[in-house]
Amino acid sequence: MMDLVSATRAQQTLRSAIDCTGVGVHSGLRSRLTLHPAPAGTGIIFRRSDLGIDIPARFDHVVDTRLCTVLGVPGRREAVVGTVEHVMAALFGMGISNAIVEVDGPEVPILDGSAASFVFLIECAGIQRQAAPERAIAIRRTVRVTQGDAFVELRPCVTGADLTIAMSIAFTDAAIGSQSLALRITGENFRRELAAARTFGRAADVAALQANGLARGGTLENAIVVDGHTILNPGGLRMPDEFVRHKILDAVGDLALGGAPLLGRLVAHKSGHALNNRLLRTLFADDANWAWVSGTTPAAQSSALPLTEGSAGLPSLGSWQERHLPVAAAPV
Repeated sequence: MMDLVSATRAQQTLRSAIDCTGVGVHSGLRSRLTLHPAPAGTGIIFRRSDLGIDIPARFDHVVDTRLCTVLGVPGRREAVVGTVEHVMAALFGMGISNAIVEVDGPEVPILDGSAASFVFLIECAGIQRQAAPERAIAIRRTVRVTQGDAFVELRPCVTGADLTIAMSIAFTDAAIGSQSLALRITGENFRRELAAARTFGRAADVAALQANGLARGGTLENAIVVDGHTILNPGGLRMPDEFVRHKILDAVGDLALGGAPLLGRLVAHKSGHALNNRLLRTLFADDANWAWVSGTTPAAQSSALPLTEGSAGLPSLGSWQERHLPVAAAPV
């Protein structure tokens, strides 16, 4: 297959190691995370330093998708790393091809509930170009998965080396309601438009989640909590549509588990980690769905996606919403 773009982009890693500590939002356990440089061709590897186990950051190593994405080793119940989506989104958004993500516990620290702290760490560590070309995965035909009225769909990219995402959400909670947004996922857009968007949940769900071993480390410092019409966080929202922006951030992190940048168009309504992972499994189940290409990746681009009819093949938000967005409740 011919390359979709002419310029070849090099793989990238971190210039130096950097670490942080924090609490896991679900486990409530404190852990240290260290981002390490890695040789070209390594990809992203999660390392449980306390267990001496490496887990590839790939869709086929996802073992749980309840409210977060959990990577694991089949047959080893303790060999897991949870809530990987935010750091994966930051690595993708910053154009990091190869890194070791070392964690000394079962969950990535939630920090402030967004990807902004991980972006800051990557910027502090610096980015190193490597002597190997980047490869990307071009979507060749449409792949779609559904659950009830929720769906997520990957379509071929018609404009070259881009990942574009059109996302909508619909909640009965008045503080959230229905929101939609379309973005071209570039390094600039990720830092400016998505990185600071925080995870969120309902106050009424907290007790049930904690009874099921989830949200034990959740606080108003690391998540938006809504109660009907009310945002319980004293500082309110960082942006009016922070909820849908975080859902796009999650999708970026989940899609990064494809193992290479995806060149295509994601269209989704009420999607979550489970549907995102099912989409990748469906995509890679048939070689006719995708192809390797070389060239610049989405993180290397700098232009924003105009939200108008026909831009990069995406309809305007208004017309797209009319066709695809029934209003109904969805799990956070």
